[in-house]
Amino acid sequence: MTVAVMGAGAVGCFFGGMLARAGHDVVLIGRPAHVDAIRAHGLRMDTRMFDEQVRLRADTEASAAQGADVVLFCVKSTDTVAAARELEPFLGPDTLLLSLQNGVDNAERLREVLRQPVSAAVVYVATEMAGPGHVKHHGRGELVIEPAPGAERVAQAFVASGVAVEISDNVRGALWSKLLINCAYNALSALSDQPYGELVKGEGVWTVMDQLLDEGHAVAEADGVRLVGDVREAVRKIAVTMPGQFSSTAQDLRRGKPTEIDHLNGFLVRRGEALGIPVPANRVLHTLVRLAELGNEEAA
Repeated sequence: MTVAVMGAGAVGCFFGGMLARAGHDVVLIGRPAHVDAIRAHGLRMDTRMFDEQVRLRADTEASAAQGADVVLFCVKSTDTVAAARELEPFLGPDTLLLSLQNGVDNAERLREVLRQPVSAAVVYVATEMAGPGHVKHHGRGELVIEPAPGAERVAQAFVASGVAVEISDNVRGALWSKLLINCAYNALSALSDQPYGELVKGEGVWTVMDQLLDEGHAVAEADGVRLVGDVREAVRKIAVTMPGQFSSTAQDLRRGKPTEIDHLNGFLVRRGEALGIPVPANRVLHTLVRLAELGNEEAA
């Protein structure tokens, strides 16, 4: 396949790199520093399975997506609509957009802007950009994909590349389950600047997480969402399986970048208000992260 990765951060580099390593024609569309490093040396994939320089194309312009069979759409949720409009002139009528993003409503927002087929995906991977052109993989790496024209072909390509994939009719429930997990960890990891394994050792942390999950379950139930799996158990396992991982929100705050908190705890706050469900714990964390972002802006 010909694959474009729009928003070649840690998630996009990992999954795009896996496809490139298996022989697919992949172009990463990202920031100049990463693009320059990848053009010069390839993408360093520093994973739990291997550490290699993977050769693939890289560009800073959305026009590089022209001719792609599939676009791995990996931009921050705050940039979804703007990036979709930037891509639109270069997409074929059958180009599949696979949303590999945090939050639960990005695929819906893409469908409002684009005529191409869109598939939501739930991403379970712990990665970070360790430097220009260097993606570091800490654990997991599987996807759950929503049925859509072309999704089966993409799933087969991923599986052949070493990425476990499930096509599911309840991706909405899986996205919400992941949302609740993110709401439990992301803000707390960011505000404490602690990885998951250290974070949960803090006094009262499990109690706060339980409060966050109680609120999330109540909003999901009121919204008619059928959650996937035992979310509470999944939250407890993450501290064991990914002890050294910092949340994406923590990584953004460290770099002085805007976070996706409006699409995580902030989303639960808005849905709670709309459905008449009180979510005080999520509201407090959303407010505190927004204040931390404001502090970053003032420092800059």
